[in-house]
Amino acid sequence: MKQGKAIIFSAPSGSGKTTIVKHLLSQFRVLIFSISACSREKRGKEENGKDYYFLTIEDFKNKIANQEFVEWEEVYTNNFYGTLKSEVERIWNDDKHVIFDVDVKGGMKLKNYFGKNALSVFVKIPDLDILEQRLRGRGTDAEDKIQQRLAKAKDEIKEMKNFDVILENIDLENTLKNAEKLISNFIKL
Repeated sequence: MKQGKAIIFSAPSGSGKTTIVKHLLSQFRVLIFSISACSREKRGKEENGKDYYFLTIEDFKNKIANQEFVEWEEVYTNNFYGTLKSEVERIWNDDKHVIFDVDVKGGMKLKNYFGKNALSVFVKIPDLDILEQRLRGRGTDAEDKIQQRLAKAKDEIKEMKNFDVILENIDLENTLKNAEKLISNFIKL
């Protein structure tokens, strides 16, 4: 397998990491999004093979047993997310760099797996009140899911020290410019 670079964006749900990653994909033709696998139901207009590879819990567990993941995590009970080895191979074999949009535990596992070939970025939100507003503003989650995500965010914020870079997302325009500089510098290495 060819070896490319891995760019990892992690943060609590609702931090803006997906918006940042989508922007970077539009700016850097050498970046290809790593589509994660998950065992949850589709939300809104999500598509299989574009937003996620939607697997049944049984299929996900079989892929774990067959060691088909770079990393995986049971984020919530019976709610699995992971990075398929075949996805990374597909991207690197096309002479591109892989960019990830993953939860914090997944980001740390990816950084550990890819080592010096990876740049791990933690997207920091100004405070939990803003995070709660963003989660509610999505209109995609029930109240119990919002409360789960907020509780998880408190733990995830404690892990930001384990990332290569902390990218504060206060003003989106500035955040996007800063993210572009980070990626440009890392790709040139």
